[in-house]
Amino acid sequence: MHSPPTLGKVNMSQLQDSFGRRFHYLRMSVTDVCNFKCTYCLPDGYRPDGKPTFLTLNEIENLVAGFGEVGTQKVRITGGEPTLRKDFTDIVRIVADNPNINTVAMTTNGYRLQQHAKEWYDAGLRRINVSVDSLDPKMFYQITGENKFDQVMRGIEAALEAGFERVKVNAVLLKGLNDKDLPRFLQWIKNTPIDLRFIELMETGLGHDYFNAHHLAGVDIKKQLEREGWLYDLPSVDDGPAQNFSHADYQGRIGLIMPYAKNFCASCNRLRVSAKGKLHLCLFTENGVDLRDLIQNPSQRDELISRLHGQLAQKKETHFLHQGITGVTQHLASIGG
Repeated sequence: MHSPPTLGKVNMSQLQDSFGRRFHYLRMSVTDVCNFKCTYCLPDGYRPDGKPTFLTLNEIENLVAGFGEVGTQKVRITGGEPTLRKDFTDIVRIVADNPNINTVAMTTNGYRLQQHAKEWYDAGLRRINVSVDSLDPKMFYQITGENKFDQVMRGIEAALEAGFERVKVNAVLLKGLNDKDLPRFLQWIKNTPIDLRFIELMETGLGHDYFNAHHLAGVDIKKQLEREGWLYDLPSVDDGPAQNFSHADYQGRIGLIMPYAKNFCASCNRLRVSAKGKLHLCLFTENGVDLRDLIQNPSQRDELISRLHGQLAQKKETHFLHQGITGVTQHLASIGG
């Protein structure tokens, strides 16, 4: 993989909004299909809306090339479950081969990780986030609808052995479900170099009742960690809105993503493109803008870049979640979380 200029040397054409936020991170969904039925996301499982028309390899290559020319240096491949695509390894290779991209990451439920970690690493994937909402196999099954806890954990071990730069585990905080799991998670990362990230539950269009029943404020976890000697890490350019904490007695770190915290959106550095080619400036508040007509061939690059700059000028300062406005997003799987 090639090394682009450092983030300190800002490309004059780099994507920037009217609030001075610069965007070097693209979350690119390649499918909205998922084989898990997580209660906070797809409780009834994936329900296709007609025949899937997800981004092709050619469209992905042109999309990443366009974003790369306006300062994008990190691409996270998401879903749904991105590894359900039979050409997933080809997608990784296409992104990794772009000379402007220096970090290729993905978010996965981990069910294929054990068999393919080395293959994906060899293709250029360097960072992996695995969703593990509980270390109790019974609770894992209750939340995900799948009895695959042991399989996922073996996948995480395979990723660590494959040599990935960073392996993170994501857990959505759920009151009355996994909120008692913190001691078990802490014990796990005491001798395991995992970045554990607790994500505060966000309300979506389909989840009002679920949100009211299970929302747990991330700030409560933060206070508990501080009481137990965890120290706040100064943010790196890659962190975005995450607050990270380290402890001298632990090999792993903890990150908190608290969308209801004050000034959460101030450090926003990412944009999203859905599996059907729509640009989303935020997880919430808007329907997305179609880019698919401009990623059919490289000759459309200038027009694509112009549309990206035009849309960034309209990005709002905040997601308005704290005001109870969830926007039109029905579930996070539809645009990659």
